[in-house]
Amino acid sequence: MKRKSLMICVLILMQIFLTSCWSRQELNKIAIAVGLGFDKQGDQYQVSAQVVLPSQIAGSKGGIAQAPVNLYKATGRTITEALRKITTKSPRQIYISHLRILVLGEDLAKEGISDVLDSLSRDTETRNDYFIVVAKNAKAEDALKVLTNLEKIPAVRLFSSLETSKKTWAPTSTVTLGTLITELVTRGKNPVLTGLVIEGSVAVGESLKNVESIDSPTQLNYSGLAVFKDDKLIGWLNQEESKVYNYLTNQVKESLAVRKCPNGKMASYKVFDAHAKVKGGMRNGKPEISIQQHMEADLTEVQCKDLDLTNPKTITELEQSINKEVSELFKNTIKKVQKEYKSDIFGFGEAIHRSNPQDWKKLRNNWDQTFVDMPVNIEMDCKIRLLGKVTNSFLQEMKTNK
Repeated sequence: MKRKSLMICVLILMQIFLTSCWSRQELNKIAIAVGLGFDKQGDQYQVSAQVVLPSQIAGSKGGIAQAPVNLYKATGRTITEALRKITTKSPRQIYISHLRILVLGEDLAKEGISDVLDSLSRDTETRNDYFIVVAKNAKAEDALKVLTNLEKIPAVRLFSSLETSKKTWAPTSTVTLGTLITELVTRGKNPVLTGLVIEGSVAVGESLKNVESIDSPTQLNYSGLAVFKDDKLIGWLNQEESKVYNYLTNQVKESLAVRKCPNGKMASYKVFDAHAKVKGGMRNGKPEISIQQHMEADLTEVQCKDLDLTNPKTITELEQSINKEVSELFKNTIKKVQKEYKSDIFGFGEAIHRSNPQDWKKLRNNWDQTFVDMPVNIEMDCKIRLLGKVTNSFLQEMKTNK
């Protein structure tokens, strides 16, 4: 009897510590948003939510053809207010825990994004693994309207495309909420965000016609990096300049480089190993940066028909040509950021902080002014490892036979 009473007491105690699904959400009462867009309308914020339509994703037969997503939008004095106001148009509450992409309109980015990020960082329902991009010369609302091929859900397509581009191409950057906030509050490092471009008509892009043809009339493409100073967008880097940024911040896993041969023709190289050592130092009481950039690449395409790739001297000449051209690109990009944007996106201030913490205390308050004229020394080391399955191109043999 005592044993039975003891077991009952244990079971009662166990019930106290068991948690229930108190925060559960019924699927038939929520609208799952995979993409969010923020724009500025006067002194108010406009929030656009790209919501998944499960019935269309499942591929059910029959019925009226519909887009796989809906777009709901509303304006408010704050982001949270606008999100709540969407319920006046949507029959279900917007659920953003599965967010994949956050698009910021360019006008909003120019005014400042700190208020937007504060709202997102306080939300207890969202994860921080979604990517943040800027709609270049466009509204975030318009970017989320465009339907895409291959991936039914445009926001998922944007997430996957950015992730793949970052891994294999390198002029883009995958920035999450945590990374963005960290760079905003860190002295000596300003953030960048990837640019999202709408190519074609938005009116066509939001119709089913856009995904009914092989070559979609309207497409979403990533292009360049948005340069921020504090929380405001101040300019853009082009494709090559964006690659330089990723090389210097050690974010390149794999890329492709197209460079001139000594005779003026072009050659392509697959970069498979790249790392930069950025060191800060003081000389005569003034800061300076030294960069050692190492790259290893395989030759993938050669238009230079007169080159004898079986001769080691030829490979050395190609490496020297690459080193010279890439070094010049690095210098021009850094100079542009220093003189035109005056924003330390490369983290040179952090490098000075690591090497000379006491000097950094004196420099940090006026770092933007110091950064503009700071000397940067670049040492480039590019190596060609493999030539592919062949050495000299058959094009050379064709020319010789003729």
